[in-house]
Amino acid sequence: MKPDTHPDFHKITAECACGNTVEIGTVLKDLKVEICSACHPFFTGKQKLVDTAGRIEKFRRRYAKHYEEKGAK
Repeated sequence: MKPDTHPDFHKITAECACGNTVEIGTVLKDLKVEICSACHPFFTGKQKLVDTAGRIEKFRRRYAKHYEEKGAK
């Protein structure tokens, strides 16, 4: 390999918002994630609704007229 072509590889500790830490190898200096395998609903089996920026309310407002017309028929 040519020297100075590839980035440096580091062993770091990635931190999750839930407090879980995992040691990984990466080219990044540090890594923080919002959801990891310790708190993700798929792995834990617990239902967890994550509503990002009110998307459900935005959807209901957008299609409110459609549902009103459908209910009136």
